[in-house]
Amino acid sequence: MQANPRVAVLGCGGWGRNIVRTLGKIGAVCAVVDPSESGRATARQLVPSVKVYDDPQQVWRDDSIDAVMIATPAETHYEQACRAIEAGKDVFVEKPLTIDVGQARDLVRRATAGGRILMVGHLLEYHPAILKLKELVDAGALGKIRYVISNRLNLGKIRTEENALWSFAPHDIAVILRLVGSSPIEVVATGGSYVSPNIADVTVTQLLFADGVRSHVFVSWLHPFKEQKLVVVGSKKMASFDDVAKKLVLYDQRVDWQEGQPVPVKGEGVEVDFGTAEPLMAECEHFLACVRTRSTPRTDGLNGVRVLQILHGAQQSLMRNGQPTLIRLDEPGLGEPYMMEVKHQAGVAHAR
Repeated sequence: MQANPRVAVLGCGGWGRNIVRTLGKIGAVCAVVDPSESGRATARQLVPSVKVYDDPQQVWRDDSIDAVMIATPAETHYEQACRAIEAGKDVFVEKPLTIDVGQARDLVRRATAGGRILMVGHLLEYHPAILKLKELVDAGALGKIRYVISNRLNLGKIRTEENALWSFAPHDIAVILRLVGSSPIEVVATGGSYVSPNIADVTVTQLLFADGVRSHVFVSWLHPFKEQKLVVVGSKKMASFDDVAKKLVLYDQRVDWQEGQPVPVKGEGVEVDFGTAEPLMAECEHFLACVRTRSTPRTDGLNGVRVLQILHGAQQSLMRNGQPTLIRLDEPGLGEPYMMEVKHQAGVAHAR
């Protein structure tokens, strides 16, 4: 059996510490970089044997390090990933890949030209329930997908540097694209800012696909209870995944036509087993396997670009009070003037 690649983690904060902990269990982390003393102390506590740095220069110069996993603030992703690729490292970047579509496309080009693996941390695409749901969709168990609804609601964590759309919706958008199997042609988003000026606390995003499939993503950190629920409605059956209750249910429910009239058919819901695999462990192991075998990750750089372009389209619609944004995934990324407008008006900045 091949040894695990040697991985350095950049960032040991709120989410980075989870990556460090998980890689420590696998025995793949060899170094952690964090500019803060608290982050470095956390790294030493989680994995006492690893090297801990306050600057990534040591990582770039260390030829024994095969790959890096980047969990730093989103505005640093592009620079850090570029440096990693230049240093000959394979790269995992937490969502979002970058905060600019053009930069994200450039990272894909650089990784391809350098023969480097580029993977984006869309964690839900490694959740066993989502993988099982995708199996059901591909097997035709639900029939043709009609629409998908995703709710991600809670009271907190309230951010002041990015809005709820950018904080919560990337995972849901990635999952919807995976289930539908295509990219939308139009996005509409509305929302409201109630805590900090111009930082939307609540957003509703609607995606329209070329074949008529629609989806709805509702995110909020101003909600009286926690809800993380995905509902997929097909022509034959329906399914729901409740991430809080940890339940995937397949419903034998649909609408039939009888004597020219639509009649709802209400069957029983059957809980579907999806195992107990930990999503972050599965995601980290997938990245390590891609590094070993030189395989394209499930959530590769192009996946990150697609999600990012939809987020930008949603942000544009949000800033224009729900005016639809057409999505042209074959066109270049949005330019710097638009990015400056987004940053000033919406506070898009940090990853989780």
